[in-house]
Amino acid sequence: MKTFIVSLIMALAMNINIAGKIRIAVQSGSHERIDCVISADVSVLHPNEKHAVELYEETGKQKKPVPCQLVTEKGEAPRLYWILDGKTNAGAVRTFVARRTVKKKQAEEALMTVEDDQKTLLLKKGGMNILQYNYARVEPPAGVDPSYGRSGFIHPVYSPDGNILTAIQPKDHYHHYGIWNPWTRIMYDGKMYDLWNIGDKQGTVKARKVEDIYNGDVFAGYNARLDHYIFRPEGEKAIMSELWKIKAWNVSDGFLWDFESCLHPSTSLPVLIKEYRYAGFGYRATEDWTRENCVMLTSEGKTRQQIDGSVARWIYVEGDTKTGRSGLLFMERPDNYNSPEPLRIWDENANGGRGDVFINFAPTKNKDWELQPDKHYLLRYRILSYEGEITKEKADRLWNDFANPPVVIVDSNAY
Repeated sequence: MKTFIVSLIMALAMNINIAGKIRIAVQSGSHERIDCVISADVSVLHPNEKHAVELYEETGKQKKPVPCQLVTEKGEAPRLYWILDGKTNAGAVRTFVARRTVKKKQAEEALMTVEDDQKTLLLKKGGMNILQYNYARVEPPAGVDPSYGRSGFIHPVYSPDGNILTAIQPKDHYHHYGIWNPWTRIMYDGKMYDLWNIGDKQGTVKARKVEDIYNGDVFAGYNARLDHYIFRPEGEKAIMSELWKIKAWNVSDGFLWDFESCLHPSTSLPVLIKEYRYAGFGYRATEDWTRENCVMLTSEGKTRQQIDGSVARWIYVEGDTKTGRSGLLFMERPDNYNSPEPLRIWDENANGGRGDVFINFAPTKNKDWELQPDKHYLLRYRILSYEGEITKEKADRLWNDFANPPVVIVDSNAY
């Protein structure tokens, strides 16, 4: 008896949740939500590698099981992810119970998966391709300068009907790589380098390693390291390290996925990203899209001929495909550097009047960005791949889910 009392006192002193159960309230706030991504810090449950977490939604006396996914990333608190399914009105509160359990052997394959063929990671939902990350170097077409080869980019990006919405190494710009994230004017140690226009042989970006892969019923994803190199007479030098965190969510309408980039200088010197008209998160669309068959619109109501140089919370492009019409909605977070971010796009006169599609959230389009060696810098974007057409109202709702998510309150008291 004495031993039990001592153990109980010690557990309480360590704030351990003896019952292994917590209640979580999700407040929708001032926005209506539909299939909204939710996460909660569940440190109070003290889960470890032997544990899983079960989640239930409480509605009156009923408890409905909710698919959830527990993730503990290195150096971070354990987080539980789920989808606030269906429609949740503005001002509503939904209540959930999370319970720590013993991890069981998985009986069947998860819905959201990642396939690794030792060159690429392919994110899938129930067998449907969402996007592919290329961590092995991809060489340019035969006869093209080898300096145009690179690794660490996303291509293809798929629509729900299987249409490919990205392009790499187009003849007009061999350095364009689907969705990629280089910087154009970098001042380092008193000299300027260009890591975007890799054909100029001043620098490049290379995939270093894949650190984590996630499969589950809520999301599929990965964490990957990249290095930004400058080329000097004495050899190449990595001056910035980057961590990509990519998560594709199990939502009912389209393919919804997050792109998170964390940058920090990898030497003792600062990195100054100088103001330039394009740099950062870039997208090169399928070459099937031209001025004749696609449209763009921003959160500020600007159309294609008005967009370049404007700022926006989101931008979409949609065009004709083999199955009808598909599109991509790109959203940025208000805590990104220089948000709302300036946009660099090609208008309808691009490429000799073809009007090919290029979109770039360019936070350094109108101001410098200095990165200090002892700090980390975060940029986050959310992308929706969809079929048909999207309305401004829907784009605004999705942006609010991303930028102003519901408030999540965890009751740390055991019960």
